[in-house]
Amino acid sequence: MLGILYVCHGSRDLAAIAEVQDFIALVMNEVDVSFQECCFLELAQPDIDQGIAKLIEKGVTKIAVIPVLLLSAGHYYIDIPRKLEANKEKYPNISFAYGKPLGVQDRLIDILVDRINETGVPINHQAKILLVGRGSTYPETKVDIERLAKMLSEKIHFKNVNYCFLAACKPSFAEEFALSLKGNYSQVWVVPYLWFTGFLMNDLQKTIVTHKDVKKQIILSKQLGSHPNIKEALKDRVYETVQSLSFIRG
Repeated sequence: MLGILYVCHGSRDLAAIAEVQDFIALVMNEVDVSFQECCFLELAQPDIDQGIAKLIEKGVTKIAVIPVLLLSAGHYYIDIPRKLEANKEKYPNISFAYGKPLGVQDRLIDILVDRINETGVPINHQAKILLVGRGSTYPETKVDIERLAKMLSEKIHFKNVNYCFLAACKPSFAEEFALSLKGNYSQVWVVPYLWFTGFLMNDLQKTIVTHKDVKKQIILSKQLGSHPNIKEALKDRVYETVQSLSFIRG
């Protein structure tokens, strides 16, 4: 019997948890599998152990573990696998398949374009756009965000798109934002490459408010959120992972 476990990052921000749960509920409603659970890697309940236990209590013998992550980094390579290995030892008769993060996809760039357009503010020729990622010590995170910035630049036909990070790697958002305010730009766009709301989005909003008296137009677009493209992207990861489980007997 098949079950699906969605592993989300987690947050102390209740609004972020609610947004995650609402989004995963939308995905669950469109995935034709009877047993599905949402859990969190940290900072919220249920955790991974509890999510797996819930599925097994319902009679599930095969579990597709879906990381609800944009890019590959420490959570994907270390934290979630560590939990899975412990559960494999605890439940030797249960088969597990581990999915992939969404990664770099053109349809996710389309979400960024929609979020920019939703502001109702046209990009002028003296603008600077900052694509802001969460950040990671893993080098591929920086490579991926750099690729995404280039893809966004090509999609909107605007050259001045830079990338930066909120933590763990350079260039930092704080540095790039400060340079942008000093530069010869009439507009500074802050475009977050974040899936859900939470403290990081709140910090970006506070930064914008703090600099509201600057003689430049500063525009913050929304997080990726529950856009149809990202819902379809996650569903595709579910189907891929379920397909890999179909080759396991039992």
